[in-house]
Amino acid sequence: MKAVKLSAIALAVSLATGASAADLSAVPSGAYTADNTHTYIRLQYNHLGLSNPSLGFEKYDLSMNLDNANPANTTVNLSIDLNSVQTGSEIWHDHITGEKWFDVANNPTAKFESTGVTANADGTYDLAGDLTIKGMTKPVVMKVTVNAAMMHPMAKKPVVGISAVGGIKRSDWGLGANAPFVSDEVKLSVESELLAN
Repeated sequence: MKAVKLSAIALAVSLATGASAADLSAVPSGAYTADNTHTYIRLQYNHLGLSNPSLGFEKYDLSMNLDNANPANTTVNLSIDLNSVQTGSEIWHDHITGEKWFDVANNPTAKFESTGVTANADGTYDLAGDLTIKGMTKPVVMKVTVNAAMMHPMAKKPVVGISAVGGIKRSDWGLGANAPFVSDEVKLSVESELLAN
């Protein structure tokens, strides 16, 4: 099951794409779905000041309803299967999916549902939305860069490529275990190529 209606997508991106990269006129308005072979959802935290581990999720659903004439009307939904978290360690996987963290037995998915889009002067967009984890829903904002919008040369479908970054305090969602040894501040990032349905 692929979960996470996005948005929640939030992101601090430093790609030198320029305002022209945000031009969406090359693709039609309508429904788009993430190409799962070119989509990466990451969560990064600091451990004891020693390292900045990055966790990924293998199963998710990411969709976008694009309004290319008025991007402020665009909506994004993301649903994430939290048990699909990639930790690099079976012990850490059991720990982070357990009761003190994601508690996947009772809360198997995290969801992001966008509530608004604001265009910035630099060509990026602020994507606001409601992020639900462990039954708690709180607002978040992701910084989104549209890398390109074009006809995909191989899939032969319209495609939009995005980079998104944002930050949350995990304790706001009841995920504060082991702070401050594991940082309360967490970076969320999404890299995705979304194909027209």
